[in-house]
Amino acid sequence: MYSGREDADNLVWDKNEEDEDRGLKRLRLKTFCRKVVGLVEERLGLPATLIPPLIPGSYNVHYRIRQEGTSPDLLVRLPRPAALVFPEHKTLHEAAAASLVASCTQLPIPRQLCYAQESPVGPFIIMEWVENKGTISRRLARPDEDPLAAHVLDPDVTSETLAALWLKVAHCLLEISHIALPKIGSLLETSHGVYEVADRPISHNMNDMVALANIPRSILPQEGETYATADEWYTALADMHIAQLVFQHNDVVESEADCRNKYVARQVFRRLAREGKLSIFGFADDKWSAQSAARRAKAATELAPAPSGVDSFRLWGDDFRAGNILLNDSDEIAALVDWEFAYSAPTQFILDPPWWLLLQTIEWWSDGIDSWVETYEERLGMWLAAMEQAERDADDAPSAKQQVSHCLGAERLPAPLSRYMRESWETGRFFLNYAARKSWAFDALYWRYLDERFFGKREEGTAKDDLWKTRIHLLSRKEREAMEGLVQQKMADMEDRRIVDWDPAEAKRRLGTFLLVKDPVSHRL
Repeated sequence: MYSGREDADNLVWDKNEEDEDRGLKRLRLKTFCRKVVGLVEERLGLPATLIPPLIPGSYNVHYRIRQEGTSPDLLVRLPRPAALVFPEHKTLHEAAAASLVASCTQLPIPRQLCYAQESPVGPFIIMEWVENKGTISRRLARPDEDPLAAHVLDPDVTSETLAALWLKVAHCLLEISHIALPKIGSLLETSHGVYEVADRPISHNMNDMVALANIPRSILPQEGETYATADEWYTALADMHIAQLVFQHNDVVESEADCRNKYVARQVFRRLAREGKLSIFGFADDKWSAQSAARRAKAATELAPAPSGVDSFRLWGDDFRAGNILLNDSDEIAALVDWEFAYSAPTQFILDPPWWLLLQTIEWWSDGIDSWVETYEERLGMWLAAMEQAERDADDAPSAKQQVSHCLGAERLPAPLSRYMRESWETGRFFLNYAARKSWAFDALYWRYLDERFFGKREEGTAKDDLWKTRIHLLSRKEREAMEGLVQQKMADMEDRRIVDWDPAEAKRRLGTFLLVKDPVSHRL
């Protein structure tokens, strides 16, 4: 059975890391640093000085700048070369998302002074520097001798510390959840101080598809594209999972059976998305899944209703996590930062409990997914208690909600957010949305935590190589025929390790043969 993250294309990943290293060296050059200082002086009109050192992040590089006679310091934020594959669009989307949240809530968002797609240093954002003592992630992380190691929640952290910090984050998420948006897509500032959903969503997974697997950009959602329904976006995500399998040339499958498992799971998932079943799974509206039938047979407690899948969506940040929440010396939240990969998404996404409670992601957990799930479940009750307390606090002091209503219109969810989060974990909606967003975690989550919830128990003792046989009957004749061609191609690819660059038109044609549509980018439900 699948137990963790599947491999990205290691040839592409290695090349991307080399490109990153070269790009980062260029950004450290004194001549480039002088250009950054010059940009600040030109835009803001005062002499400026760079305060070393350069501060590299996972997706951005930061320059701390001090201007003569002003306070606080400034931060110039530039996309990290090669790490971000859509740097110009990312900058516009991030700036608009952060500005919208700042204008619609009382949350501590660093003030942005200016931003642009083009300049002598490339896309940039200039914002105010926020004094801090580090992130919540660092505050809660397990002690580790390697400062570069990924953070993992310290198992010895006190309940009091967790409860206090998580309550503060719960208040933030509750405020963000009140912002209702009319379409799915990325925000743009369409005129001064006016923010609209006007561009394609750019997700973390889309970035990784290009950076780590060289998936053709031509088959991803295109510039300016937005989505009118949750079902459309779930379908687009499912299409991209199929694209990842089709176009990742190296390290994507281990055998013919592995290829069939991955193909069948993706096609089944896509069919459920197109039929509108993923968006209602695990809600009271779910009348189709094996899990819902079992609940009805047991006369289980009614679940909360599904949120609207049309005309009302919520801001979602693929990279919103404890590592992007800054604390001050009093352990109060100093700032919420790093709004890249933030977009208006199906409301279903924010109804899940945060994936980052253990700091480390499911697929990168060193002891495997089952261990992650067990450990997460031990901490979930404390998070839900924090969310319930935040909801009580908001009812007692509704000023934050009133501020949102004056901005865009606050729209109450049909049930409390804490209830949705609890039911998300109990029903497996958490795993559905995580799998929808993550191509390289998809296989483990689908076969371990979703397939039997969707369709009922498989025959006991089904071997990993035979998983596909249990659901192949759900595919159409044409889908089954396409599978055999893909298997043959992937076996040939295993003997021909190289980086493949696809012609855009040919890439669309090839993907269309597996999606059974002529135009795999622009098709709609």
